Amino acid sequence: MRTVTATAAAVTAVIGAGAAAVAAGRFASDAALRVPSGRPLPTEPGLTVHATAAGQVTLTRDLAALRPGRYGLVGERFHAVVGPVLAGTAHSADTVVRRLERVTYGTPEPGDRARFTPNVHVGDPATALGVDHTVLDVPGELGPLPVWFVPGARDTWVIAVHGLGTTREHVLNVLDALHRNQFPVLVPAYRGDPEAPRSPDGLNHLGETEWRDLDAVLRHAVDSGARKVVLYGFSTGATMALRAAARSELREHVAGLLLDSPVLDWESTLRALAGARRTPGVLLPLAVRAAQGRTGLYGDHRPGAVRLDGIAVPTQIFHGPDDTVAPWRFSRRLAAAHPNTVTLQTVRGAPHAAMWNADPATYEESLRRFLVPLM
Repeated sequence: MRTVTATAAAVTAVIGAGAAAVAAGRFASDAALRVPSGRPLPTEPGLTVHATAAGQVTLTRDLAALRPGRYGLVGERFHAVVGPVLAGTAHSADTVVRRLERVTYGTPEPGDRARFTPNVHVGDPATALGVDHTVLDVPGELGPLPVWFVPGARDTWVIAVHGLGTTREHVLNVLDALHRNQFPVLVPAYRGDPEAPRSPDGLNHLGETEWRDLDAVLRHAVDSGARKVVLYGFSTGATMALRAAARSELREHVAGLLLDSPVLDWESTLRALAGARRTPGVLLPLAVRAAQGRTGLYGDHRPGAVRLDGIAVPTQIFHGPDDTVAPWRFSRRLAAAHPNTVTLQTVRGAPHAAMWNADPATYEESLRRFLVPLM
């Protein structure tokens, strides 16, 4: 009897441990599968606003606060835009002073907590940039997709798609440059965005199912007169662009790919986001398995990098070694494997999906040079 009781207790303990492991894996996988739209990723460190003055903001001294370029600075009740570090400005050893370019809404106050974001604009093309646009509802697999349409004179169209932790406001960073070059531009919200249909399971599939919404917008572009289409994706939006270029029935209309901080290996990205939420290392393999079980991520591919097999269109990648969410090494491998079609623009000092922010002028010139032959 004692043996039976001991065996039962052991089995119960094993079952309990297994259930706990499954629960822990699910919880850890939420770091990537439930990333809120429009909120900085957990990899972005929190900073404190120490002081503000005319055209200046003093922040906690941190590697993030010392980055080159322009960024959005968001707190609980404000959004501002900060420029470069101001050299020669008096400050304490544990702070840094950056140019305060504008306050979009609210007021940053001393003691407020804040984080950097790639989004330097808030609103839509008209309110943020003064660019006329039309709001469309494009039929999608799960329902109507809200899309900004900015008209242009060319018959090559651009479809620009945001990624993890952002909304389509992120695309406003480059929309003015695309508009100046007279490209018609479509900027969709897609499943999981606040304005768009909900994903059936409520989870982010890191581009693996979301690409079908991009495909619906591609169909709209072709039906509306686009002769060629350039797919422009940030983060998981770049994954969506790759998927559409490889799988869409309309892929012959895709003339080029622009990939900013592409998520080319979803396991690495999931581990990075879970680790940023202080998930113990021993739980990270469980998080990967939980994500596979919950979403079927890349169910028709071996785990690993997205490849450009069968895609022979010009491709420009903007990426750099300081991206801790989507490792740069996968972009380097992709460019090395396809030297005739893929160009890698290395951007240093920029976090995930903020390649434009680090050096807007250089980025936009590279963008223009890539697009000129596709006009």
